[in-house]
Amino acid sequence: MSLPADTPPAVADALGYLQHHLQELTKHQNASEHTINATLAGLTAQLQQLTQLITAPTPIVAPPPIPPSLPPVSPPFPVPSAPFKQQTRLKLPSPPDFSSKRSSGQAFLNSCTLYLRLVPEQFTCDEEKIFWTLTFFKDGCAAKWSENLFCQEADTGIFPIRSWTDFEQQFWSQFFLVNVEADAINTLEGSSYYQGN
Repeated sequence: MSLPADTPPAVADALGYLQHHLQELTKHQNASEHTINATLAGLTAQLQQLTQLITAPTPIVAPPPIPPSLPPVSPPFPVPSAPFKQQTRLKLPSPPDFSSKRSSGQAFLNSCTLYLRLVPEQFTCDEEKIFWTLTFFKDGCAAKWSENLFCQEADTGIFPIRSWTDFEQQFWSQFFLVNVEADAINTLEGSSYYQGN
């Protein structure tokens, strides 16, 4: 396209850029159309093959002949039937409510993990395991921690702990003893450990 001689250079440059950009877009559009047409042709061929398979008559195969049946043979002596044993599942106690004490954190988590391993069919996903475990957080810091998790979910629409492993790690940081060895030494050296004079 030719421009009048008195066209400012900035306008001419802008028009040149736009023409070049339009040519590039046209090339991309043509390439996309070619790809779409090739894909459509392939899908059409596959559809025709499937239609032929569906509409093709299937040969009828006669069933195999039934062999002549023999009369039932009775055993020479009566066979006692085995007594039917109904399989029973263990009735497992639920873990106790968690008291928020760091000294009982390990025992509580062990109890929950054992329960989850013994009856895995009761839990279809990690989120169910986490929610079930949180039902034992009824007072103290544990209840506040649980409430905080549900408040975060209410704010974001997503529960903040996504896996059982993540739950164990966060539980560990919140409710386990910070230094088990130092706590044991303090207990042994404390005056309450000794029984008397």
